[in-house]
Amino acid sequence: MSGDLRSDLIAAAKHFYDRGWMVGTAGNLSARLPDGSFWITASGRAKGQLTEQDFIRMNSDGAIVEQPVADSRPSAETSIHLAVYNCFPDAKACYHVHSIEANLVSRLTVGDAVPLPAIEMLKGLGVWEENPQVSIPLFTNYLEVPKIAKEIGEFFAIGAPSVPALLIRDHGITVWADSPAAAYNYVEIVEYIFRYTIAARQLNLDLRFESRD
Repeated sequence: MSGDLRSDLIAAAKHFYDRGWMVGTAGNLSARLPDGSFWITASGRAKGQLTEQDFIRMNSDGAIVEQPVADSRPSAETSIHLAVYNCFPDAKACYHVHSIEANLVSRLTVGDAVPLPAIEMLKGLGVWEENPQVSIPLFTNYLEVPKIAKEIGEFFAIGAPSVPALLIRDHGITVWADSPAAAYNYVEIVEYIFRYTIAARQLNLDLRFESRD
């Protein structure tokens, strides 16, 4: 991790863009400073070409603290990052990407959670069990993002999830971690698991999903 958290976010965004997970201006990344404020990608910025001017620093109340470019606006999904930081005080980074696989996986169930296959990569998300029964919570993709954030906050107020990740239907994943480096790894791992899931479905392997009829 570098001295300026924005450098870590720029490097991660470029990598995710190259993987096709942040095409166009899609997705958003944030990292939290010791005072509780956090840098988040500005709205409408191409994620493969970010500079330090393409971020806005917000406080824990959702107000702008620092705005390198006067007419820039914080990501439209800032409220989701705020919900995550409020629910998980130890979180120091929150990454949200849009992948084809995540959208497809979100359609494999009609419920409010996506079961994950019991494969080795779950260890990378902190799951160390024999034949684990793990799922990612699944949220409705409302047009009004604060409505999504409200449901996330209400859900996690009841209890923490099995893994540090959530999925928004037809939208993408959000992960959080105690460092930008860990959040980077979580995105990679979750996306690997989703690719495995889609491949398994294509091979007609029984992953015990509830089908959408």
